[in-house]
Amino acid sequence: MRLDPEALSIAGEMFSASAMTRADRLLVYGSVEVGDARSVSGVLVVAAQSFGASGYEHLELRVPDDLSRLSGWCSCGRGPECEHSCAAALVLFDRLISAGRPPRPEWQRSLDELFSTATAVDDEAPFDLCIFLSIRRGGGRGHGTALTLSARPGVRGSRGTWIKGRAGWSALAALPADPRARAALDSLGRLGRFSSGAYLSDEWMPLSAVPPHSLWLQLEAVVAAGVPLVSGAGIHHPVRIVEKSATAAVSLDRRGSALHVRGTVQGVDAETAALPCWVVGDPAVAVAFVDDRDGDDERITLARLATPASGPVRGLLARSGALTVDERGSETFLRDYLPRLQLDAPVVSPRGTVDVPEAPRPVLEVIVEHREGATALATRWDRSSTRGRRHDEHERAVWAAVSAIAEELRIDVPAPFPTGAAPARAMAPAAAALFVGEGMPRLRGLEHVRLHVTGDDPAYRAASEAPVVQLSTGADDGSDWFDLNARVTVGDVEVDFTALYTALALGDRVLFLGDGAYVRLDTPEFDRLRAVIDEARTLADRPGNDLTINRYNVGLWDDLSELGMLGAHEAEWWLRVRGLTDEAALTRIEPPAGLRATLRDYQRSGLDWLHFLRTQGLGGILADDMGLGKTVQTIAMMEAARVDDPTLPPFLIVAPTSVVGNWARECATFAPDLEVRTISATRARRADTIAEAADGAHVVVTSYALFRLEQEQYAEAAWSGLVLDEAQQIKNPSSRGYRAARALAVPFTLVITGTPMENNLLELWALMSLVAPGLLGTRESFTELYRTPIEKHADAERLDLLRRRIRPFLLRRTKDLVAAELPPKQETIIEVALHPAHRKLYDRRFHRERQRLLGLLDDDAEGNRFAIFRSLTMLRQLALDPALVDEGDAPSAKLDALEDLLVEAEAEGHRVLVLSQFTRFLRAARQRCTDAGLASGYLDGTTVNRQAEIDRFRDGSDPAFFVSLKAGGVGLNLVEADYVVLLDPWWNPAVEEQAIDRAHRIGQTRPVIVYRLVSSDTVEEKVVALRQAKADLFSRVLDEDADEGGGAFAGGPSLTADDIRSLLD
Repeated sequence: MRLDPEALSIAGEMFSASAMTRADRLLVYGSVEVGDARSVSGVLVVAAQSFGASGYEHLELRVPDDLSRLSGWCSCGRGPECEHSCAAALVLFDRLISAGRPPRPEWQRSLDELFSTATAVDDEAPFDLCIFLSIRRGGGRGHGTALTLSARPGVRGSRGTWIKGRAGWSALAALPADPRARAALDSLGRLGRFSSGAYLSDEWMPLSAVPPHSLWLQLEAVVAAGVPLVSGAGIHHPVRIVEKSATAAVSLDRRGSALHVRGTVQGVDAETAALPCWVVGDPAVAVAFVDDRDGDDERITLARLATPASGPVRGLLARSGALTVDERGSETFLRDYLPRLQLDAPVVSPRGTVDVPEAPRPVLEVIVEHREGATALATRWDRSSTRGRRHDEHERAVWAAVSAIAEELRIDVPAPFPTGAAPARAMAPAAAALFVGEGMPRLRGLEHVRLHVTGDDPAYRAASEAPVVQLSTGADDGSDWFDLNARVTVGDVEVDFTALYTALALGDRVLFLGDGAYVRLDTPEFDRLRAVIDEARTLADRPGNDLTINRYNVGLWDDLSELGMLGAHEAEWWLRVRGLTDEAALTRIEPPAGLRATLRDYQRSGLDWLHFLRTQGLGGILADDMGLGKTVQTIAMMEAARVDDPTLPPFLIVAPTSVVGNWARECATFAPDLEVRTISATRARRADTIAEAADGAHVVVTSYALFRLEQEQYAEAAWSGLVLDEAQQIKNPSSRGYRAARALAVPFTLVITGTPMENNLLELWALMSLVAPGLLGTRESFTELYRTPIEKHADAERLDLLRRRIRPFLLRRTKDLVAAELPPKQETIIEVALHPAHRKLYDRRFHRERQRLLGLLDDDAEGNRFAIFRSLTMLRQLALDPALVDEGDAPSAKLDALEDLLVEAEAEGHRVLVLSQFTRFLRAARQRCTDAGLASGYLDGTTVNRQAEIDRFRDGSDPAFFVSLKAGGVGLNLVEADYVVLLDPWWNPAVEEQAIDRAHRIGQTRPVIVYRLVSSDTVEEKVVALRQAKADLFSRVLDEDADEGGGAFAGGPSLTADDIRSLLD
């Protein structure tokens, strides 16, 4: 084990030299195990154990974070100064330093800096130092007379050559040499001369006297200090150090009948390996190869051993020649001695004259106990062939192979303890079946793994053939739901689908077939079938446990088709409807000859989609951006239906009151052959019934109000389809309009809206339930399956699933699709500072309302919702004009800014659309325009002569048009405007975008400039910030290019209590 020099230094200050030496031996033999350190009140506490000939010793060490002192205990009884504590401390210090050096106290850092300055290298030092290396006999009392690699200091003489001079080990301190070089040499000398406990010569010191664990680090430190290693004889050639670590090995070579055994070194070049060598250290940590020893051309090569060589391997390396085993002893050597040598080092036969068997390695024993119908597992290492020695790398590889099988089968195999057996662990029936049927045969095929089985193996076996699932459907009373019937076969055996259904629903991993045979259910195919079943059960709106599927759930049908589980009849139906998931598969139809419009490519695709839905009796949501021609695509679909079958009942179009007339005009313009009737009054003010009005018509147009009031009459008439324009008006599933639309029996329902979701996912569910009943399940199941995971937990997988489920029935193209056909749109926020008098009134009322609102939120945010929103609305109006809330008379800076903008726009020939949610402020703004001498039009929900106002703006009579957001947000085409001014921001971006798109739409030829007037330092600034959250959810659910991560929102964009608090900050 190689330790960090600083770890050695820190430990050297705490332990004696003798303890360090004994600790070094423990580390060389790997006799110390140190656990993970834990921090307790700034003190690191670690448990460890040391094992040797006398058995195990247990200990605990405690050191502060800065490693300044050490305390603890050891079971050997000698306290924390023993070699066991020293070895454990060395491992701990090295581990901590490798992870990041511990902080040193300020005083220590300061002194280190001073010492560093004081011991800086002196380029003018008169003496250069070196270390002579030479093969010498002994080196002093206690080291015998054997030849060994020894070292002594040297200096550069006056002639520039290296000489021994008077530079003995004890004289180093007095030499005026480079301080770093002198310190490195002194450290090596002290460690070698005093660690051995023997008297050593002051000149030549055997390197074997230096503790092996520290020797190479000391030599590296010497070289790093700029001290060269040179040969001690001849002309003092530099010592060559092999860059990569070498490996001590044993070489076998049969020559005739005799077997030659010698130590060898792998990892050095052949020329070097052929030289005489001497081991360095005991155990040997390096090998010195010497050419021309003691001659004039003596050269030394030093190779570090990756693993220290000890015992017989070191002895073979140290021998001058090979050990010869005669023919009679060869069998004994190969049987008894070779395996023992292989425990310590690789054994090779370079010439291939000896067939060397694989080295003995520990075996992992998997203990399988079958008793009383149950199976239990345990594991342990059998190291008898290695005489109890661990082989960490080998054992990790064996355990990794076993773990891979266990992980694949999802079986919990207990990991073996370092010593002894892990406790047996009982297995569940499914796990036992997989282990016996598949795991045990595979484990028997692994090397170094042995199964020890008690009891008879259960007759578990994997089915020889894969299961085949064939699904068929049966219509249920003409509804949109089908019962799913399944036939499951495994070979010639038919399996009860109820059992499979139950097993999948419970998440079982196997399905038992009888006689011990089983089918695995944890495959990707069954995982998908399980997901299909879970979703089908969650979305089902009928009681009971029968498995059903909704005809609109094209995504689920797609999943079943990919799984190959559809019967012939079902597959035929799927082939017809799969165009909803693949636009390329939709049948292309030619626009009808009677259509007086040229459809763009994306509008042609929209017509194909609408035609397909209508002819298949399905419904959908046309959710193109505002201004992309949803109306003309719908008219084209109705005209195509008329051409296909002139006898069809009419289509019923339900629209806001303000656009009923627009539908009639658009139909007359684009499809004059369509007979259109409009319903503009209730039966009391009308001469005919709805059925009579519809007779002979191709299209009937009515308003949401009239449709809601007379839903029974509409139900009495026959319709080819229901078209719900601007359907966000009935997004509330509790509203009468929604219930009326849901109750109307029609073969085809089309929702038209640019904003199928404005506030939360429940609005999307409501509209989807009109066009594809049951697709998203009941309101409760939709909340469980989609709304809660997406809005509250930002579940990306569930968001992706929702996208896939609604995609066949929701067609949405954004303006980016036709960007080249639209002029640019530029949006600018104009911050308007309140007039000082207005600011004073606003601040006074704001602080009062803020306290009141915070109290309402803390009390009961949901219960006080009406009061909270009324107060917020008041603050928004106050930011516009104090007069709106009877808060006094102060000039409105926003009206001043508007007047300046209108005067400039009129002078430059621009046409301006001015929008506000508050009609009182809108009228005040128009009056300011009139006072400035500018002609203008006006439109809100009370305007009687609506079309005349629109026409005056469109023909250029009025350069400005004041429109309320509610009245002008839908159904208007005002491409004559190229300026749009929003007087007050709203936190619902969809409402604003709808209004802006009255001007920025197909047909616009000029760039559109949008100005948002925002009162600075008011609640309006916070409202603008909140808009993004709502736009984010809309984009993620509906737009194809939305971020797939789904993590940018947590909680829907509905105005929450936290949102309201942010408005008040």
